[in-house]
Amino acid sequence: MKNIFYILMLTISIFTFGQKKELKQAQKLIDQEFYSEALDLLNNNKDLILASDIKYQAHYYYLNGWALKEDAQYLESVISLRKSIELERSIRQKKYIEDANFLIQNAEADLVNSAVQDNKNDDYLAASKKLYDAYLMNPEKEDNITYLYYAASSSVNSKEYDKALEYYLKLKNMGYSGVVSEYFVTSVESGIEEKVSETEYNLFKNSKDYSNQRTGKTESRLPEIVKNIALIYVQKGENDNAIAAIKEARVINPDDVNLILSEADLYIKIGDKNKFKELMQQAVEKDPTNAILYYNLGVINGEQGEFKIAKEFYLKALELDSSYSATYLNLVGLILEGEGPIVEKMNKLVTSRKASDMNKYDELEKDRVNLYQECLPYLEKLIEIDPTNIEALKTAKNIYYTIDDIDNFKLMNIKLQELEN
Repeated sequence: MKNIFYILMLTISIFTFGQKKELKQAQKLIDQEFYSEALDLLNNNKDLILASDIKYQAHYYYLNGWALKEDAQYLESVISLRKSIELERSIRQKKYIEDANFLIQNAEADLVNSAVQDNKNDDYLAASKKLYDAYLMNPEKEDNITYLYYAASSSVNSKEYDKALEYYLKLKNMGYSGVVSEYFVTSVESGIEEKVSETEYNLFKNSKDYSNQRTGKTESRLPEIVKNIALIYVQKGENDNAIAAIKEARVINPDDVNLILSEADLYIKIGDKNKFKELMQQAVEKDPTNAILYYNLGVINGEQGEFKIAKEFYLKALELDSSYSATYLNLVGLILEGEGPIVEKMNKLVTSRKASDMNKYDELEKDRVNLYQECLPYLEKLIEIDPTNIEALKTAKNIYYTIDDIDNFKLMNIKLQELEN
């Protein structure tokens, strides 16, 4: 009986010694940065080690997670490291927990940084996969849910619309808005407001070096998410789903101007300009000081031949924001729409020798010049705001030539030559 017991104990000792030896060898390979070799060794001995004591299992998962991280298998690394922590806690051991948590943080950071670099390199498909893996590392955490939002965006950029739709629907269904608090302080010395972290804000709240301490909230990402869901449905030819998606969001947030604009954008995508115009007018009622809304109404009315109404909207847009160059350019284009009918009438009279026709021609010429004179203040302001706008410079040059303003004609010509050179 004693011999049997002795043999059993000897077998257990040899078995345990074997596991220790393999784990030590794996540790040595990792220390020497032979990560693939360490993973092969651990994988070849996985069944034996995982059949041994929990403390050796915990060591296995720790080393496996470490090697996986260094081998850029980040999600698998985190899963393994968390298993190590779970096993150690089950036996109230803390040998690897601190280092495992540190490796988990690094794995997540490395994965996200790698995704950022992929996006910079236009490798959106790889970026999307990595960002989704970063989300899976801790899907309950707000920061990681944000990775899902960016994964969806990268999927759109890679034209993986089905995958993007899956991610956006997941975000919508979980009620994700992406709204976070922001903190601002103003330096007394410079008078410049700075955005700071929450910790810094709490430190600076009572500091004499800073004033105007305030907090704010970022804009909700829900309108953009719903808009992208709708646009993907449009891309897939599922217009009914697109309209349903945007309407559902508007029921939740009926006063959200961004959602109204998203719905308007949807209708312009599917070619319903009247519905677009109706929604844009709703948006103006909600946000009457938004110059871009009036600009868009100017665009759609101009496209529908409502030139007088379009002009009123453009002028209102300039009243609210006199720095938006596109408004000036569109307004000039709108005014010049009146040149076509004038020139057409002049061409019919140009060969006539009747005194009455010649008088009519002269009157039409005056109307044409008046049209140009009306354009010039807007063109000049546009060139002041955007001196490299070639289209504006060419239009101004032609107008100056037509109205015999040779000095300004030469000036525009010089500016164009400088830009071309």
